[in-house]
Amino acid sequence: MKRKVTIRHVAEEAGVSLQTVSRVMNNGPNVRDEVRTRVNQAMAKLGYTPSLAARRMGGSRSFLLLALNDRDRTIEGWRSGEGTDWVDQMLLGGMLESAEHGYRMIFELVDTHSAQVEREVLGALAALHPDGVILTPPHSDNPLITDLLKRQGLPFARIGSMTDGAGFAIAMDDAAAGRAATEHLLGLGHRRIAFITGSDEYALSGARLDGYCQALKHADVASDAALIQRGDFSFASGVRAMEALLDLAAPPTAVVASNDQMALAALQVANGRGVAVPEQLSIVSFDDTPIVRFSHPPLTAITQPIAAMTAEAARLLIRAKAGEEDLQPITLTPFALTTRASTGRPPS
Repeated sequence: MKRKVTIRHVAEEAGVSLQTVSRVMNNGPNVRDEVRTRVNQAMAKLGYTPSLAARRMGGSRSFLLLALNDRDRTIEGWRSGEGTDWVDQMLLGGMLESAEHGYRMIFELVDTHSAQVEREVLGALAALHPDGVILTPPHSDNPLITDLLKRQGLPFARIGSMTDGAGFAIAMDDAAAGRAATEHLLGLGHRRIAFITGSDEYALSGARLDGYCQALKHADVASDAALIQRGDFSFASGVRAMEALLDLAAPPTAVVASNDQMALAALQVANGRGVAVPEQLSIVSFDDTPIVRFSHPPLTAITQPIAAMTAEAARLLIRAKAGEEDLQPITLTPFALTTRASTGRPPS
């Protein structure tokens, strides 16, 4: 039976301590070049693959990042079968970037509305001892969580948040994205453009609405409060909003929805009412998760760089834990407008 090679075998082969082997694996300081070479040669000779426990022996790092997502919204998406593409993209970016640096990313669900939210977060921190925490909306703007992490002295990144505060803020320019979506429709000739907002708990919801209003003002198109319908990112809220819009005496010829689920809901309501897309109604979505590429018609969408934002969050946290300084506190990741068959010129 083949012997399992451990860090102890490497240390014996190289003639050094366990801690020295761990420091070499972590590219740590205070190791002579000759010793580093000897340890690397020993690992190669023995075919040793470093374990997480072995890497931790060399210092204070746990080589774990903790990502916190909203419990209720995530579970609702799983159980309803409406999809969790946003979560999938977030995990893709964070896990792949972490692996590039020998880290692991652990995903935890926390109820941002719970009176025990601080206890939940402290419990996760105590169990995992992460080197940094990635917060996704609405945790990104929850002062109970951000203040707790600040008191703990733990590096953290706030995905989708551009508000002032501690930690690294990483987001796309949601106001600019709202403008771009609206300007696309204005450029096609639309003037009755509706907007379905996201949840008020998310700072990005207000930014996207601001961008929509800015685009209308710049084009000298009068705003109409009836064309702004409140949603909460759920499919059901998109259905309610689109029904209200189509019930107007002068319904819109185009709509911008603040996420893919609400845009798909708007498409379903339009189809049910016999309103042809895009001949009678154009639809623009936000996020551009895979599901909107297979709708009929495929949806024009703001492509949000979800994976890229989480990858950048992981990269910044790992660099911060390594002691790097002068890291940018705010990072804007570029978005794109992907044009598909759901938008066209307004009806004559």
